[in-house]
Amino acid sequence: MAETFAALWNRAVRDHGAREFLVFRDLDGTVSSWTYDRFDDVVGRVAATLAERGVDADTPVHVMLRNCPAFIAIWLAAARLGAWFVPVDPGSTPRDVARQLRRIRPAVTICAEEFEETVAAGGAEQAIALAETAADLRDGSPLVGSDLWQEPASAAPDDRLAVMFTSGTTSEPKGVVLTQANYAHVGRTMADLAQLRPHHRWYVCLPLFHANAQYYCFASAIATGASVALTARFTASRWPHEVDELQATHASLFAAPIRMILARRRDDAPRLSLHHLWFAQNLALGHWSEMARLCGAAPRQIYGMTETVAVVTANDPDRPTHDRIGPEIDGRAITLIDPNTGRPAADGEPGILTVAGVRGRDLFAGYLDNPAADARAFVDLDVPTPDADHVWFSTGDLVRRCDDGQLAFVGRVDDVVKVSGENVSLTEIEAALAEAPGVLEAAVLAIDDPIRDHVPAAWIVPADKDVPPSPEQLRQWAEQNLQPAARPRRWTVIDELPRTSVGKIRRFQLAAQERA
Repeated sequence: MAETFAALWNRAVRDHGAREFLVFRDLDGTVSSWTYDRFDDVVGRVAATLAERGVDADTPVHVMLRNCPAFIAIWLAAARLGAWFVPVDPGSTPRDVARQLRRIRPAVTICAEEFEETVAAGGAEQAIALAETAADLRDGSPLVGSDLWQEPASAAPDDRLAVMFTSGTTSEPKGVVLTQANYAHVGRTMADLAQLRPHHRWYVCLPLFHANAQYYCFASAIATGASVALTARFTASRWPHEVDELQATHASLFAAPIRMILARRRDDAPRLSLHHLWFAQNLALGHWSEMARLCGAAPRQIYGMTETVAVVTANDPDRPTHDRIGPEIDGRAITLIDPNTGRPAADGEPGILTVAGVRGRDLFAGYLDNPAADARAFVDLDVPTPDADHVWFSTGDLVRRCDDGQLAFVGRVDDVVKVSGENVSLTEIEAALAEAPGVLEAAVLAIDDPIRDHVPAAWIVPADKDVPPSPEQLRQWAEQNLQPAARPRRWTVIDELPRTSVGKIRRFQLAAQERA
């Protein structure tokens, strides 16, 4: 029978109560820590405060916080109450907040003190404002003001625990509904993949409102009684120092932060001895090798989405590579679907990665109040599922099966364009350009061409803004390193790329500039 996330936490407290659970490094460098027992006491008091504000079973809590201990306490308190939390981007505007509140109708909003005016302008009727420091979990704070302690509710595996909105590259982000069983499943699965043990410690600098930090790090730590070192902000130049000082053994990153870490690493950066490093999104060989030397462990690429809960694929620990997302992990069934025919893709050809699973268990439950989006995501195929209760979920991402059996990420369906009749992956061009001399990172779009229909155009962020590479230098490099169809026909140097909070390039913003 499926387990609840609340039960997973209770077992961790019972079996590992005296072990360290959370170590938090504040913006000013102050380090605070909690054992499982001590943090559980905080969770009980936070749950009592929320209950006093009208939060009970199946009640939403709107959370607009950056990385801080209170975020974790609210998440676990919601699980204890059988409620659900909705973590949103702290950079949300009043318009964003109004849209969020209209869709979820929460009992209370919890935000940083500096966002009080934003949430009020968005229409929040009841808000708790926090400092986003360790003080939020001390006596007298608005979050633990109650002297009461809330006993756990009898939550069920299928009960909703969270709604996470997609990255916002469209005007109306979808709300991904996640259950108690989803979080319990991802914790156990990711702990096994990372070979996590109670003496290990995750280092978390990615934003907590995103799935990566919740799923892969915190949930897996709770599943095994390991600990987590959490930092208030990501600082590329200090990343190796903080990993070392906080005695982390495991880390998880995206490709963009890795490139920033390597570009801004200080001369006194320590050589690390990590046991494990996950990364997502394409990384060039040079950056992958350099990161391996810095960390003392070869980065392992993974592929997953908020909707897939646990990852779908992962590099084998015995053969990690920079350009493969690995084979499907144990327990996953996938098929690759030709985007043109709707039938299984031919060997070696790109196909839409389509994943079998059980909704509310190893796949998300569905999109919030959006049956049309559900109908597009959960697809009927002629390919049989492994079991009767499984469904097919279409990720919308193209991958191809390589000769070694591993999968390679190609890009979103609309990231692959034809140039003079040849398929070209914009994502793969971006990864290659990131290794060009003088380039920190790149974004590539397809622009109209009167002869070839479409050709690539590149937006380049220089490694040194004072000495950027010239278009001629970039053209010469592309001629020596890229196939003709993949060579950008136009080069634009910019200070930074528009990105989501977790590093995904907002290509639609560049496209809008291009149209303008």
